[in-house]
Amino acid sequence: MKKNLISLGIVAIIGFIIYYFTLPAINIHSFGFWVYFIFLLIIYSLSLLCFSIDEKGNIIRSVKLLGGVCASIFIIITGIIIVNIILSPIFQSKSYANRIQIQEGLEFTKEVAPVDFNRIPLLDKDSSQKLGDRVMGQMPELVSQFYVSDLYTQINYQDTILRVTPLEYNGFFKYLANKEDGVKGYITVNSVTGESQLIKLEKGMKYVSSAIFGKDLDRHLRFSYPTKIFGEKSFEIDNEGNPYWIIPTIQYQGVGLRREIASVIILDPITGDSKEYAVKDVPTWVDHVYSAGLIIEQVDDWGQYKQGFFNSIFGEKNVVQTTEGYNYMTMNDDVYLYTGITSVSTDESNIGFILTNMRTKETNFYQVPGAEEYSAMDSARGQVQQMDYDATFPLLINLNHRATYLLSLKDAAGLVKMYAFVDVQDYQKVVITDSAKGIETAKDNYLNNVDLQTNTNQLQTEEIQISSIEEAVIDGTTYYYLKDQNNLKYSASIKINKELLPFLQVGNQVRIGYMNKKEVTEIQKIEEIEK
Repeated sequence: MKKNLISLGIVAIIGFIIYYFTLPAINIHSFGFWVYFIFLLIIYSLSLLCFSIDEKGNIIRSVKLLGGVCASIFIIITGIIIVNIILSPIFQSKSYANRIQIQEGLEFTKEVAPVDFNRIPLLDKDSSQKLGDRVMGQMPELVSQFYVSDLYTQINYQDTILRVTPLEYNGFFKYLANKEDGVKGYITVNSVTGESQLIKLEKGMKYVSSAIFGKDLDRHLRFSYPTKIFGEKSFEIDNEGNPYWIIPTIQYQGVGLRREIASVIILDPITGDSKEYAVKDVPTWVDHVYSAGLIIEQVDDWGQYKQGFFNSIFGEKNVVQTTEGYNYMTMNDDVYLYTGITSVSTDESNIGFILTNMRTKETNFYQVPGAEEYSAMDSARGQVQQMDYDATFPLLINLNHRATYLLSLKDAAGLVKMYAFVDVQDYQKVVITDSAKGIETAKDNYLNNVDLQTNTNQLQTEEIQISSIEEAVIDGTTYYYLKDQNNLKYSASIKINKELLPFLQVGNQVRIGYMNKKEVTEIQKIEEIEK
C-alpha cells in the first residue's frame, strides 16, 4: 500500500509538471489527453517496478505488472481505433458531408453587390506585415522591448477593413522588465489604403502568448477551462478599439474526428477575464469564429462525401474539392472566406466558388465556370514576365456584373507594383496597370481594353436629352462626358458605340443603359432615339 501511495505521489508530481508545460485538455475526445494518460500509466508502472526490487536485486511481480500496463495501453489504443473506424467516413459519410450547409443555385452578380473599391482589401497579409513592422521600427524605445506578432487578423472595424495584431514581449528578460505594465499597444493596418498605426493602450495587455507562468495566454486559458479543446485563436478589437482574444472551442466525434465549433471564449488580455458564448450568441463585432482551415476541411468533406464514401473512391460522380489557397472579402459588416471549387481531376478550371461567413458559417455556392485562381495568377505574371513579379492570391469581385479576379503584382521587396484584372470565365482577358495610377484607373483601363459581354438585361435604362458634351483622351481611349436636361453627369467610352458617340450634339435625345447611378454615371450602352 505504501509503495502504491509513493508511486501515485511520483506520478502526481511528474504529471503536474508535464501538464503545466504541455497543457492537454482533460477530455476523452482529445488525442493529446490519451497520449498524456498513457504516459502517466508508464510512469506509474516504472515507479512501482523501482519499489518492487527486493534486497537481492530481484524484481518482484514485474511480469504481472508490466503485463497489466501493456494490456491497458493496448485496450486504450485498440478502443480508439475501433471507435474512430465506426465514426469514420466509411460508415458516416452523410454526417461528414452535412458538417456544413451550403446553399446552391445562387447567381453571383445578383447576390454579391458590385465592387466598391473604397471597401476592398488590396493589401494581403505579407504586405500588411511589412507595413506594420515598419511602424514598429520607427519607435526604437518599443523595438528594444517588444516585437510585432505575425497574426494580423483581418477584421471589419467601424466599416473599415483592417488587419490587427498585438505586440509581444521580446524575450524572457524583457517580460520581467515590463510585466507590471504589460504590452501597451497593438498595430492596425488599413487593408485599403495601407495606413498603419500603433495604437497605445492606457492599461497594458498582461495575457499574451509571449508572457510566462500564469500570465501565459495558453496556460491561463487551460487553467480556466481544463476540459475545453481550443481551436485557432485570433486577435480582434471591438467597436471601441478594446483588444480581445477570440478562442473557439472544439467538439470532436470519437477521438479527433469531425471537428466542429462548440462555443467561443472571448478573453480580455488586460484583465484576464473571459466569457464563454454559444456560437449563435457571439457579439456581432467578432469576425473570426470559424478558422479558414476548418471551413475548407468541411467544404472538402461536403464535396467528397455528399454521394457516399464509395462514390468518392470509385465512381467520383459529382465529387469536387476546394482549390489550393483562399482569400477574404468583406460584406455586410462581416468577413467572408472565398475559395474556388474544382473537380477532383486537376484540370486547372473551377466549376464555381464558395463564400463563407467567418462568424456564422453561412455558406453560398456560386456556379461560375472559369479559370482556377493559379491559372489567373500565371496569366497576370505572364503579362510582365520580364519583371519577375509575384502575384497575390486573387480577390473575387463583381465588376461590371461579371465575376472578376483582382490581384496585385509585387516585387522582390514585397511592394505592390501593379494591379491586374482577370476575367474569371476567360483568363486570357487580363489587363495590368501600374499601381501608382490607382485602382480606379486600373479598373477603367481593364473595362476599356477588354471586350466583355455585358448582360444588357441587367442594365437600368433611361432616355435623356443632351445639354452639353465634351470629349477627352485618357490612356489612348476617347471618353465622352455628357450632361442631361437635369444637369446630371455621364461618361461613355468610344468603344461602346463608335458609330454614334462622335456625332452626338447638344439637343440630341438618346437612350442609355447603366449599372448604377453615381456622381458621374458610367454609360454601358447608348443608342439614338429615332424621331
